[in-house]
Amino acid sequence: MFEDDDDREYTVVINHEEQYSIWPVQRTVPDGWSEVGRTGPKAECLAYIEEVWTDMRPKSLRERMGG
Repeated sequence: MFEDDDDREYTVVINHEEQYSIWPVQRTVPDGWSEVGRTGPKAECLAYIEEVWTDMRPKSLRERMGG
């Protein structure tokens, strides 16, 4: 679905567990996900996610572990 040579525009989305993904802007964001306000080419969106998603653990697990 997401080829490397993809020239579509994407939006960065986040779920209630603070997990990130990208979604094509021309498609409706799935239930349980919200746009974070960052759109652009696939590579730029993935670079943004790499920058901001520094703890891969779901939010509920981080909270249970105290961090």
